[in-house]
Amino acid sequence: MRVPTQIPLTLPHSPQYGREDFIVGGSNAAALRLLESWPDGSAPLAVLSGPPGSGKTHLAHIWAGRTGAGILAADDLARGLLTRAREGGNIAVENVGPENIPGASLFHLINSVKEQGGALLLTSRRPAEDWQVELPDLRSRLRMATPVTIGAPDDELLRKALVKLFADRQLVVEKAVIDYMLLRMERSLASAIALVEALDRAALAAGRAITRPMAARILSEERASGAFSDRQ
Repeated sequence: MRVPTQIPLTLPHSPQYGREDFIVGGSNAAALRLLESWPDGSAPLAVLSGPPGSGKTHLAHIWAGRTGAGILAADDLARGLLTRAREGGNIAVENVGPENIPGASLFHLINSVKEQGGALLLTSRRPAEDWQVELPDLRSRLRMATPVTIGAPDDELLRKALVKLFADRQLVVEKAVIDYMLLRMERSLASAIALVEALDRAALAAGRAITRPMAARILSEERASGAFSDRQ
């Protein structure tokens, strides 16, 4: 008799950006130390760079939590939406596009934060020296910024991430299955999160544990759909 497939409930698992949720590895340890030690040895302007899915957003939230900073998206900055830039406060601006710099707005924001005695953290997939900046004065300001770099996550970090993500969902997955996924998944923390979410849904629908064939099927399906493409 065939066991009917269960329909899994879609229960949201919101990203957890607390310090206790940050998984430390060789690719991000130095960046974490620098941001946690702020402002010791740091300029009031810092640029946090790293590949998509490397954990920039998580680090920005950790820094914002320590400094009481507001967080803006670069798109909001480009549109002149500075409502979260509190007077005298610290600010993080996420996902500054190297090829699409909101030059005038960013220059104004840097000057404003400096005048008010605050600090500014910018995140981007490329270091500031690679940005296409037209304003000479803005280039000068960015040259004074503290560079903070994250590398692509290595196998050790991705393994820790998968184990923790499964544990957070009270799922026990055999080491051989995790080894299989590590060899075939996209090399980013964002992809690890997406993969665990998809496997959780599949296991719940099938009413059984996560296995290597299940992982192979999900990886194949999601790779074909592009769902595991790297995210910021």
